[in-house]
Amino acid sequence: MTAAATIRAYYDAFNAGDMDRFLALLTDDVAHDINQGARQTGKEAFAKFMDHMNRCYKEELTEMVVMVNEDGTRGAAEFIVNGTYLATDEGLPEANGQTYRLPAGAFFEIRDGKVARISNYYSLPDWIAQVGG
Repeated sequence: MTAAATIRAYYDAFNAGDMDRFLALLTDDVAHDINQGARQTGKEAFAKFMDHMNRCYKEELTEMVVMVNEDGTRGAAEFIVNGTYLATDEGLPEANGQTYRLPAGAFFEIRDGKVARISNYYSLPDWIAQVGG
């Protein structure tokens, strides 16, 4: 699978809510740089992160643009996050079903057709303003 196809498959699985397919696209030692947070390493840590996210948020990514370098080892995606805030996330405003629409992006390292690193970026102050914080 090409780097662009890997990134598209990653987001297709995310949008479908297919966590098995989503996690299968990661290397066992995946590095996950959380927006405005720490780096987590490993598929197990990523799965726990996604369990938390899926409990607190329902999101669909649209307007996807994927870019990759010539040798297929790096990529980037730009998209819009269309979401609903389902359950209060610790340290953030109280959830009551607020919706949000947020531009975001991610950078990838691709190894052997899988995601070896993902670094996500979006504006937390914009998100907080949209949910009424």
